[in-house]
Amino acid sequence: MTYSGWGRALTADGELARPERRTAVTAQGPAIGNRRSYGDAALNDNGRATDMTRLDRIIGLDGDIVHAEAGCTIATLARIFAPKGYLPAVMPGTGFATVGGAIGMDVHGKNHHNDGSFGQHVTEITLLGIDGTRAITPADEVIWKATIGGLGQTGVILSAKLRLKPITGGQMRVTERRVQNWDQHIEMLDASTATYCVGWIDAMAKGDALGRGIVEEAEVGGGDYSAPKGAKKVPFDAPNFALAAPIVKAFNEAYYRRVPAEGRTVDRRIEDFFFPLDKIHDWNRLYGKRGFHQFQCVVPLAQVDALKSMLSAIASSGLASPLAVLKRMGAGRGGYMSFPMEGYTLAVDFPARDAAAELIAELISLTDAAGGRVYLAKDSLASGGVIKSMYPEYSEWSEAVNEVDPDHRFETDMTRRLNLRGAK
Repeated sequence: MTYSGWGRALTADGELARPERRTAVTAQGPAIGNRRSYGDAALNDNGRATDMTRLDRIIGLDGDIVHAEAGCTIATLARIFAPKGYLPAVMPGTGFATVGGAIGMDVHGKNHHNDGSFGQHVTEITLLGIDGTRAITPADEVIWKATIGGLGQTGVILSAKLRLKPITGGQMRVTERRVQNWDQHIEMLDASTATYCVGWIDAMAKGDALGRGIVEEAEVGGGDYSAPKGAKKVPFDAPNFALAAPIVKAFNEAYYRRVPAEGRTVDRRIEDFFFPLDKIHDWNRLYGKRGFHQFQCVVPLAQVDALKSMLSAIASSGLASPLAVLKRMGAGRGGYMSFPMEGYTLAVDFPARDAAAELIAELISLTDAAGGRVYLAKDSLASGGVIKSMYPEYSEWSEAVNEVDPDHRFETDMTRRLNLRGAK
């Protein structure tokens, strides 16, 4: 069958197995979840992959430690445990991410500056490698750090034990404020003491308005938990003009002004705050048949001006979509190839056009020059040389995964494109 990542710009043809029991899983190819990685991280063209989404059971709960199968989604954990006073400690921007995928990419959320990455809250992983099944913990340092954020290259994650975060209340109390420019945006992110904090940027704004947007700060508040309402669905691929620069500019203007000039505080459902786009199923179809690329990088705190230069290039290009996010990150990371570093991260979507590929190449170069990193969960265009230079523990990861998978059974299109594993 033909399948793709979330960006739809890259596809693969191959066999997908969909086992319903852990005993039916084999170590014959890479494991994939809901394919919410944007590029080719979950693709294996002309090969076999194991779709883990039917392995979605919650195995048990011991205090604040939940044991869940790899195909269980983050939204499922939130829906089940929020009414009981717990949330996953780290929740990414989509609830469709699976436990296995969240570990393989060591995802982060709107609270990274406080609570670190997803992998730092995992206490045990059941891993199926070429030599069989074993349970690993942080005490198994090398294989553990090669698995957390390791792109699925050490084997198939069957299940994991995760430490949940206690909460009081079942709603999110969200404070939204407009920011007028780049400097104010950074100042507000730096000054925030909220548990959760994220900035939306109008990536089309230029001049004195460069970097304007909305900063959201949030805490789990009072009120009872309520499940989200039914989602709408994009029924067809949008035409090419749907995200033309004038339309995006007009949308961004309206979105910016939806927040009053004096700001506001509102209560939202938990899922509506953490997973806002999940309310629109197949929203990736808004970019048309060619799909889209997302660029996400992080740069050190001292290199914040590099992000300003990137944003200026993006605004001048006229290519950006309405989806542009800025966050401050802490130092927390779980594995050798984990993305986070202490600094600022910028994520922007671009329709898949030749000009977008050229712009992203420029942004990758600026990231490299600033001593930053590109997020592999979002990448579809980088080269292997630059990625290896961005990840200082790449050699340790490469040595570990090639030792446990010498025949490269778990390779994906991404690891081949970037030549992360080398020759067999």
